[in-house]
This record gives sequence, structure tokens and C-alpha cells, in this order.
Amino acid sequence: QVQLRESGGGSVQAGGSMRLSCVASGPYVSIGWFRQAPAREREAVAVVTKNGNLEYGHFVEGRFTISKDSVRNTVDLQMNALRPEDTAMYYCGAAEWDYRLNFRGYKYWGQGTQVTVSS
Repeated sequence: QVQLRESGGGSVQAGGSMRLSCVASGPYVSIGWFRQAPAREREAVAVVTKNGNLEYGHFVEGRFTISKDSVRNTVDLQMNALRPEDTAMYYCGAAEWDYRLNFRGYKYWGQGTQVTVSS
């Protein structure tokens, strides 16, 4: 059983920055951040794969950085140059297999943290 707890989030103006953090406990293979806006499907933002590779959603365009600290068991998402279209509920997700950016394979989810970017 994997437990995930997110922190961070809130409101920021367009062009601003925000850092999300996820504390993970339990065994997993891949872990990352995902988001879901109202009436839209959940999508992968950034993940750390089984081999430690970092993968990003196409919309990130170099603005976000995911990092994993295996000692602290945390996965952080640093978001810069935020846009109004980044507004969504952000979730930390973990999977028992290396599903990479395929959110449908992720079994474990945190409760989510809201990110709101105003123009």
C-alpha cells in the first residue's frame, strides 16, 4: 500500500512560480505529478520513471522541474512561468509498474492540491 501526501499549491499570478511537494510511503516503481482541470481528463505533468528518468507532459515546455529525494521520500514539482491554463487540481500519483506518463496505470493517489493561476 502506498500513501501519498501533497503540500503546496494555492494562488499565483501568471508568470509566477510555485512548488509542490509529495511525501510518499510504501513501495512503488514510478511516481509523479498529474493534474485535472474541471471537465477535462486527468493528464500527466511530470514523472520519475523506474530508471530515474524524468518525463514531462508536452505542455510543460521546459517550465517545470520534477525532483525526487529518495532519502526524504519526497517528490517535488517546481513550476515556473505559470499560465492561467495551468489552473487545475494537482495530484501526486504512484504506480506499481513503470507506466511513465500513462496516468491510467497509476493506482495510488494523494488527495490533491489546488493550483490557481490568475491572468
